[in-house]
Amino acid sequence: MANILAVDDEQDILTLINNALKKDGHQVTVVQNPQQVDFEHLVGYDLILLDVMMPGIDGFTLCSKIRDWANCPILFLSAKTMEKDIMYGLDLGADDYITKPFGLGELRARVNAHLRRESREKHNLLFSSGFKFDLSAKEVLVGDHKIPLTKSEYRICEFLAKNRGQVFSKEQIYEAVYGYEGESDASTIAEHVKNIRAKLAAFELNAIITVWGIGYKWE
Repeated sequence: MANILAVDDEQDILTLINNALKKDGHQVTVVQNPQQVDFEHLVGYDLILLDVMMPGIDGFTLCSKIRDWANCPILFLSAKTMEKDIMYGLDLGADDYITKPFGLGELRARVNAHLRRESREKHNLLFSSGFKFDLSAKEVLVGDHKIPLTKSEYRICEFLAKNRGQVFSKEQIYEAVYGYEGESDASTIAEHVKNIRAKLAAFELNAIITVWGIGYKWE
């Protein structure tokens, strides 16, 4: 079973998608207003279906925003069949383009094919607040740019990002990063956080928030 997000301004289309994909055991979340897409929870989806022509924000624009938050297949649904439109959508980061009107059998087959491929090629990545963590390479990226973190700085960022929204004292962070056998003390965490913020500032980003009198959290 996969968690799938479908965004389309036509309720009838959303109902058809929901009914079709549920036959394969998938959990489907439908959103009719594209401006109500919750970017904070995109990481929880295994696949996203996007209509192109929608009021307020079109699917192309939404896709470019989503790609900073989600590392899953994105499939466009659109009546636009011109090659230039298809190529533009794929260049934005989409994985496939299904033209309307489409058969429900085709939709199910395309969705399941991408889910199978994703399960084979799944990378060990974490997306949080516009940052991409490569958990295997122990790197943090903004877009295609690697942030030059030291080993300790990376560990602090990964720990806080994995526990997003929770507040930790310097002592708790130190213990999580270095364990009980650390050779320094918790006061070094503040210095590391200062250095991390300076490096993130180069990208006009900062995800580590100070909670005065308590510690830090990733926001």
